[in-house]
Amino acid sequence: MRRWNGWGDDRQDYPLSDAAKAFLDDNIGSATAPSDASRDSVLAQVPASRLQGITGFDTSAEQRMLHARGQSFPDWVALRSGQLGPYADAVALPETHEEVDAALQRARQAGAVVIPYGGGTSVVGHLNVPVDDRPVVNISLERMNRLMALDETNALAHFGAGTPGPQVEAQLLAHGYVLGHFPQSYEYSTVGGWVVTRSSGQQSARYGRIENLFASGRVVTPRGVLKVGGVPASAAGQDLREAVMGSEGRMGLLTEAWMRVRPAPARDDFHAVFFGDWVSGFDAVREITQAGIPVSMLRLSNPVETETQLQLAAGHEKQIAWLERYLGWRGIAEGKTMLMMGVTGSDLECRRMRGDALAICRKHGGVHTGRMIGKGWAKNRFRGPYLRNSLWEAGYAADTVETSVNWDRATGLMEDVEAAARAALAQFDERLHAFTHLSHVYRQGCSVYSTFVFRAAGAPEEDIARWKVLKAATSQAIVAHGGTISHQHGVGVDHAPYLEAEKGPLGMDLMRAMAREFDPDGMMNPGKLLA
Repeated sequence: MRRWNGWGDDRQDYPLSDAAKAFLDDNIGSATAPSDASRDSVLAQVPASRLQGITGFDTSAEQRMLHARGQSFPDWVALRSGQLGPYADAVALPETHEEVDAALQRARQAGAVVIPYGGGTSVVGHLNVPVDDRPVVNISLERMNRLMALDETNALAHFGAGTPGPQVEAQLLAHGYVLGHFPQSYEYSTVGGWVVTRSSGQQSARYGRIENLFASGRVVTPRGVLKVGGVPASAAGQDLREAVMGSEGRMGLLTEAWMRVRPAPARDDFHAVFFGDWVSGFDAVREITQAGIPVSMLRLSNPVETETQLQLAAGHEKQIAWLERYLGWRGIAEGKTMLMMGVTGSDLECRRMRGDALAICRKHGGVHTGRMIGKGWAKNRFRGPYLRNSLWEAGYAADTVETSVNWDRATGLMEDVEAAARAALAQFDERLHAFTHLSHVYRQGCSVYSTFVFRAAGAPEEDIARWKVLKAATSQAIVAHGGTISHQHGVGVDHAPYLEAEKGPLGMDLMRAMAREFDPDGMMNPGKLLA
């Protein structure tokens, strides 16, 4: 069963080893496990619904609780402390496009606000219930979770928007195909959520971001049904797919999507390469990317993240010790960086791209250590979010920020974001452990993804107060370097104050005008994207 107040399947854990606990104690300080609210106590707090008796609306306390929050830091604190409210008044669980349309019309007739719900994985506040005099309905697409058609001639797959990652790939693989979209939230995030938040998967260097994969779709809006896309390319005015991608529910609900698929690859390998310092690894990654070598992933960890990953490799202490000795013999020791490189395709393609990429790595002093670490990474690639449960239960909180920026600004941005995070927590006389990796690469730049671990305060109000200072400081550092406020998580509530720095006043006016055109009464996910 899925955890109601954390991440993932409650039968799975990612326990902290004794070495990891000692590492955190040395770097941040000892912590005290918090006292979490019980499920029963939270259910008892859910208020009476203002939408009782409407056909197709579930007003039970349980459904309203389960759809009340996502996975942002404020969501996490709310779930653990039991302070989830405000709640939606009802949840609709349609199974078809037509049922979504009917649910939206019922909500409109009731004068309600609508919050779309997919996999509940948002980390920036997309699911927050607004403080509003109007009643609120969650329209959840989680039952629209299947492959509806596969067009092998045109390499297109038709999915319900609520289909989560594992079901996407399992249903495609049965026919010998793959979509190849693998965000870290893959276990629960959905096709529709990927599109409306402009998601990016771990192997986007091969498969592309969601805008490369989304071919066409249908959107139910308060003014009617919008159909977008459907041809390989068009010069007939603006591409209306772009209006849907990144819309975050402000225009309507994406119900169905045709996605571009390809045959499943023969090989999908991951190789670890270590460099003596950040600059060497950074230059190698940029050169591989700009040379057009078609690897599926280049993920470069800075020295602190590299050390952290090796420290957290529970159960592999002997292998890590051997690795450290070997790298030392090769002249790579303190300050090293680790590159995880994906090669995907036929046997011949993989040999060629591996050889070409490793030649560039060697030019920059890189040492290839084979596929052992890569196999471990691939096996656990979607278990990372489970670590957040274990950290919290040990008294530690975690959050992330991510951006993309041109190559010449990336290192300075990384350093300033980490420094801003440490300074933010120092205001509370607290230490913070910050580390970063490049998660996606492009010819002109890269995505910079930073993680912060710090002690939980033990009181929800204090945890939120500290997080607000941290979030503001890191977001301002990103904006100061000209980075986007979000490369892959979307805007939601948390990033909305910083969007105008990227879009400009006229761009914001255009986005607001588009939302008003489709949603004249402002009933669709108010407060998200457009502050």
